[in-house]
Amino acid sequence: MTPNSPSASPSRRTFLASTAVAAVALAGGAPLLTACGGGRNEKKDGATSGKDAEKLLPAFAARTVVAPDIPSKNGSAAGFTIGIATEGLKSSVTAKAGGGGTVRIMAPLWGSPPKSDNPYYRAMDEAIGVRTVWQNQDGNTYDEKLGAVLASSDIPDVVVVPAWNLTGRIPSAVNAKFADLGPYLSGEKVKAYPNLAAVPTDAWQRSIFGGALRGIPMPASSVVNIAPFYRRDVFEERGYRPPKNAVEFLAWAKEATSARAKVWACDDLKWTAFNMFGVLPGSDRALWWDRQGTSLVNRVETEEYLEALEWTRSLYAAGVVHPDAKAAQGDGGNRFTSGQVLVYNQDLSHWYSKSAEQAVQNPDFRMGAFDIPGHDGSAPRLYATQPANIWAFVSAKAPKSVVEDVLAVADFCAAPYGTKERMLTDYGVEGVHYTIRKGVPVKTDTGHLQVTGAFDYLGDPAPYLAHPDRADITRLQVEWQQRMGAFTKKTAFYGLTVTEPNRWANLADDFEQLEDDVVRGRKKIGDVRQAVSEWKRAGGDALRDWYRKLLDETGPAA
Repeated sequence: MTPNSPSASPSRRTFLASTAVAAVALAGGAPLLTACGGGRNEKKDGATSGKDAEKLLPAFAARTVVAPDIPSKNGSAAGFTIGIATEGLKSSVTAKAGGGGTVRIMAPLWGSPPKSDNPYYRAMDEAIGVRTVWQNQDGNTYDEKLGAVLASSDIPDVVVVPAWNLTGRIPSAVNAKFADLGPYLSGEKVKAYPNLAAVPTDAWQRSIFGGALRGIPMPASSVVNIAPFYRRDVFEERGYRPPKNAVEFLAWAKEATSARAKVWACDDLKWTAFNMFGVLPGSDRALWWDRQGTSLVNRVETEEYLEALEWTRSLYAAGVVHPDAKAAQGDGGNRFTSGQVLVYNQDLSHWYSKSAEQAVQNPDFRMGAFDIPGHDGSAPRLYATQPANIWAFVSAKAPKSVVEDVLAVADFCAAPYGTKERMLTDYGVEGVHYTIRKGVPVKTDTGHLQVTGAFDYLGDPAPYLAHPDRADITRLQVEWQQRMGAFTKKTAFYGLTVTEPNRWANLADDFEQLEDDVVRGRKKIGDVRQAVSEWKRAGGDALRDWYRKLLDETGPAA
């Protein structure tokens, strides 16, 4: 079965297009805020934790059909290394739960969308008892479409929203436009949906928006998911060893780079630098903040942030970064597999996808992932990522029958490993979308075209990794997570979805571009210090006070 972990996201952007569209509707325009759909206790901003959250959260009830070969440890995913024969699959859903209605779904898709009436969609619909109508949107421009849809009066029954789109005014729009699912899922009510009841509580906590349980989460491991991959085959051939600190890495990079031979040591390593230097996470605005003693500090104010940028800058200055990475063009993964770069960083899922891709093209290809070192060779200081980063939201205008049909779909898709429902969701129909070879499901060409990211956005079980065709990769991935998890700390706002007041929504939007300019030599560290000073004056200090008050009132989720 396929891995249940977030696939590699597109390059993160500031997504100003989507927030600008939503802002038009929010700025004095009642349409976006009038359809709040849900109750007097809703919040326009802030977060919900502690006893307030306990009233909203579903009651957890673990559900395991097959025990994992590698149990979860230190926040890692569980690992399954053995495929299960079709006849050995169990059922987690005993009957069609859907009411026979139609559900319109908008979701991002990277690649060519399948035809709307394809056999995979229809097989899922038949098994669940709901007809789904997919409005797949280009994942690379999804931010623009999302902003336009949230500013309109015609919202599909379900809208999938990734965490990297929760910038600017979008969180406020989410609170205004989507339904409170608490009446269906909170407390013991979730028992009507046993697979959803087995979703980890951390993921549900993260799905509270504006004081209500609004999102159906895609659970994720809390361990750092960006791994520094290296060409293990080339390292072994040339006698290289993974560097153990920042100084060693730069020295190795200079030795390994040969522009004449069109080989560079690395691609852009900014994300890895942040981890090596112990910088607070940049993936979620609430995680930018953490306690330091009695103070609340933002990541951009720390010396670790500046040191990480300076070290990444030194790689570019030394000429060891591929020129296309400097120009921010092309694909780093392709440069890696072609041998033009020997190290790049990406989502952990690339360990399997790149290995599988190269198995036929280059049988000698092998990749590994460095254990992230502390920049000075000491143990790393890593920070937990959020336990859910993609959600399915139901329109506040959806009638009860549609909400129940959506939850029936979500419960089916959240089936655990080893079930018929999981196999159908991940692989489609046997003989059409996949065949069994040596006990392992292998997708056909039709399967690759039709069984792409879709239903898994609507419901998912607790995080797991399973590659029956490459058990070695499953073990490598999970054990890497376990080692990194041993050095991982949960910060003050871990597990919380925080909606910042609109007046500060775009306050930090320029930092990502500034980071990229600094590491590429277009701007200097002094420009970052100046930007931080301006950020503090423009509202950063006031936002700190707001976060401190929020923490005092709600307490941490962890």
